[in-house]
Amino acid sequence: MNTDSRSLRRRPPRRPLRAADRRFGRRLLAAAGAFTLASVPAGVLLVLIEARWTPLAELDRGAADRLHTAVLGHPALLSVIRVLSDRVWDPVTLRLLVAAAVGWLLYRRAWRLAAWAAATEIAAGFTGFLVKAAVGRVRPSLPDPVALAPGYSFPSGHAMTAAVSCAVLLLVLEPVVPRALRPAAWAVAAVSVLGVGFTRVALGVHWASDVLGGWLLGAGLVVATAWAFDAWRLETGRGVPPVTDGLEPELATAGPEGPEESAPAGR
Repeated sequence: MNTDSRSLRRRPPRRPLRAADRRFGRRLLAAAGAFTLASVPAGVLLVLIEARWTPLAELDRGAADRLHTAVLGHPALLSVIRVLSDRVWDPVTLRLLVAAAVGWLLYRRAWRLAAWAAATEIAAGFTGFLVKAAVGRVRPSLPDPVALAPGYSFPSGHAMTAAVSCAVLLLVLEPVVPRALRPAAWAVAAVSVLGVGFTRVALGVHWASDVLGGWLLGAGLVVATAWAFDAWRLETGRGVPPVTDGLEPELATAGPEGPEESAPAGR
């Protein structure tokens, strides 16, 4: 059998693939509906905040007071927290990392995965902005403030961006990360997401419930859009890989034609 015959047999039919692409776009929009369901925990949290539920209010006030007092007494710790919050884990930094990953996916011709990553990150920014405007929660007011932040408090934009960006980077890049290093990658992501929450509360610019709301909304958004991507994979015969292999494990062995064209039919 010649090379051309093997190439034709290896590639999925063009027409079903294009039809699946059109439905993929509609599924990304439908993911907004799925996101509504996935955001129920964040909605419950918001109801408790608005109702001034005593245990949650005490948690917010206690965490703010203790962490704020701790950083006031340790200037070196305060400097580190400021650098982490305003430079390392800043939403702009994280979005630039995702943008770089999208550029790399386009270079590898992983068009659909690039669209998923970009759409998820953009949706996170708009969702955070709209929820902040709708809720209008005032930021903490503490004695001797060490930091100020504009806008409303719920949800924490830093926390939501960290949750979404770290999840996107893991799900995109995991196929090209050696298996021995994958636990370290997950650990870095977890430390980043949790660390963002700690720094925002310690700086006195968010309540603990703002951070929790950002995490819940971010996780719900990633779950919803990942569902849309997995549905596209199933329709094109690629199957749904385990989360530890990323959304598109073919990236690890893709040829110059791109992972979506070189993936065997029926996978």
